[in-house]
Amino acid sequence: MPGAVMHLGASVTCAHGGPATPTAPYTRVTLGGRPVVTVAAPYTIAYCNLPPAAAALRCSAGQWLAGSTRVFAGGRALVLDSSPSLCVPNGAAMVVLECQARVTAA
Repeated sequence: MPGAVMHLGASVTCAHGGPATPTAPYTRVTLGGRPVVTVAAPYTIAYCNLPPAAAALRCSAGQWLAGSTRVFAGGRALVLDSSPSLCVPNGAAMVVLECQARVTAA
């Protein structure tokens, strides 16, 4: 499924609103001066907004499950704004709030 290519600086959260940041963007390819993100880069999630009663289930990390099928960086698929994801430990999805829209891939 085609979509906009994700980059470092795109606004991503867990399903509960906790900000998510890639730990290892691919720095050799940039969009607007910012490195792209491949499916190999795990995300860290800070401040998941689950209530205190569910503290053990708060999102702490996230991973994109699939990415582009035709465009690669360093041999790895690029993350698209339409890519499926999974958060640990509760299985919620990550949500793309804002992303660059000039570069798309399939």
